[in-house]
Amino acid sequence: MSLFSLRPAKRPLRRVVLLGATSAIAEQVARRLVAQGASLYCVGRQPQKLDALLDDLNVRAGSAQRIDGSCADLTDSARHAELIDAAEQHLGGIDAVLIAHGTLPDQQACSADANTALEQINTNALSVISLLTHLANRLEQQQHGVIAVIGSVAGDRGRQSNYVYGAAKGMVAIFLQGLRNRLAGANVAVVTIKPGFVDTPMTAGLNKGGPLWATPERVAQGIVRAMHKGANVVYLPWFWRPIMLIIKHIPEALFKRMSL
Repeated sequence: MSLFSLRPAKRPLRRVVLLGATSAIAEQVARRLVAQGASLYCVGRQPQKLDALLDDLNVRAGSAQRIDGSCADLTDSARHAELIDAAEQHLGGIDAVLIAHGTLPDQQACSADANTALEQINTNALSVISLLTHLANRLEQQQHGVIAVIGSVAGDRGRQSNYVYGAAKGMVAIFLQGLRNRLAGANVAVVTIKPGFVDTPMTAGLNKGGPLWATPERVAQGIVRAMHKGANVVYLPWFWRPIMLIIKHIPEALFKRMSL
């Protein structure tokens, strides 16, 4: 038996649902998947951006590929089952899903007002958990598939500069750990994506520069690769894994005196 034959089989990404499809990273993922021959069902919140994305993808797609989508606010959990049903109907089945919606909140605003903090927790964590619950049940029943979620390195340790956002991403990461354990026997991969600093409109208010910043294109390439592999936890770019390993192991007595 050759070493090549021991490699895990590449998971098919033929019929893919993108939730939060108009985010900068998800748009790049969509283009890569279409170039690989996938059919897509895209869900986005802003009608004009979604229409523009679907038009772009249809131009890139072949005649056998299906490109469709719908406009929805993914914080409205009551619509989640309906959206997944529509995606499955349009695609003729679901092989993979990427959850990519979210916001980067103003920590000072969240600190000043509990309702603002809870709204951000709902957007970045509770709505994701609702989608994951529906999707896990669906893919577990069919005994195959990939579920990928864009989280953040911010979820690895709470920091004063963004702990509401970090808490939401950390909640999702722990939920995904349990889901990964549950679905392993059902041939369903659960992929946690942890990007670091990415140059997108969501980070427009931050000072961008230096080697730690990545482009949406680079992160999208890593996401598609991780979904094909059925990876567990992926830091993008790769160097964030050792960076966060160091940050997670700083003693609390020292860490609480740091301004991060």
